[in-house]
Amino acid sequence: MATYIVLGQFTDQGIRNVADTSKRADAVFWTIGRYDVALILEAPDDETMTVFGLSAGKLGNVCTETLRAFSQAEIGQILKRVV
Repeated sequence: MATYIVLGQFTDQGIRNVADTSKRADAVFWTIGRYDVALILEAPDDETMTVFGLSAGKLGNVCTETLRAFSQAEIGQILKRVV
């Protein structure tokens, strides 16, 4: 499984409904700063994460930015291929 970090910012709709935000997600960290929420997720592939991001965005409460994360072992294998 691949690991992803999802950063989110509340939309106008999302901030109006912020009192309900803890009911919508179990794996969310609420943050201060540029992003309002952060998630660390695993998924089998980028396509699955794209479906997740589009589905979350379609609800209208948050805009997301998704980052692919690599473990120490994964980055080690990648670095072996660097010329």
